Amino acid sequence: MSKPAVIVATSHVVRGSVGGRAAVFALERMGFPVWSLPTVILPWHPGQGGSTRLSHEPGDFAAAAGEIATAAGIGEVVAMFTGYLGSAAQLEPLAVLVAALKVRNRAAVYLCDPVIGDAAGLFQPEALANELRTRLIPMADIATPNRHELAWLTGTSAEDNGLLVAAARSLGAGEVVVTSAFAPEGEIGTLLVTAGDAHLATHRKLPNVSHGTGDLFAALYLGHRLDGIAAIVALERAAASVLRVIEHAAKTKADQLPLADAQETFLAAPTGVTVRPVAAARGRHPA
Repeated sequence: MSKPAVIVATSHVVRGSVGGRAAVFALERMGFPVWSLPTVILPWHPGQGGSTRLSHEPGDFAAAAGEIATAAGIGEVVAMFTGYLGSAAQLEPLAVLVAALKVRNRAAVYLCDPVIGDAAGLFQPEALANELRTRLIPMADIATPNRHELAWLTGTSAEDNGLLVAAARSLGAGEVVVTSAFAPEGEIGTLLVTAGDAHLATHRKLPNVSHGTGDLFAALYLGHRLDGIAAIVALERAAASVLRVIEHAAKTKADQLPLADAQETFLAAPTGVTVRPVAAARGRHPA
């Protein structure tokens, strides 16, 4: 039985496994047809050296998004994924596209991966980050910020996962998955927060991990949820698959996530991941 389609609006690189290269590949490998809308095109991740941006004219991007929103086949789309944006001008057309999708299909799922910063701070313009916070985040059914993005989006800080739970719930999305959550020494943590509970998935930390793990995780998580898998199980499966891909990269000394070589892990039984409940902080508030 064929699966419904997903719109993916994020960056595209000529070489590499980040942005749309990771998200589109993962969702298609899971059986979902993808409508891919690149927000910017780059030769490779800028962290790997000089990378010229092939940007869209704002009017062209808005026109393309509008055409997608009114396309004859839009009824086959059940979800939308947004990631790295090329400019603040793309936010309104994307918001209009999300709204149109939800009008056409009230059960449509929108995942917002707010790719705006990391431990070093914002790497997107503050105006873009502000507009994303006010325009796209409130529309999200699922949000997948890293810990530092969550802090910026909510105006909070947190020194433990209990406070991260409280911050995640203030974001407003039904499901918030926080990558780079707090974890024991030598491990990586990913925190799933819903209205009713919260769970932390942890696995061993490997050195020199290539870019793109967040894009891959978000796509795998969305794919599992669209398949009707419970959130906590989707968390475990997506985290385990990303771990397997990282391990394969380390074994083969690949300088990119080896998505094609390790694609069988996307639907494999999860191993190497521990999931445990986390309580929200009581009596304290992120500040």
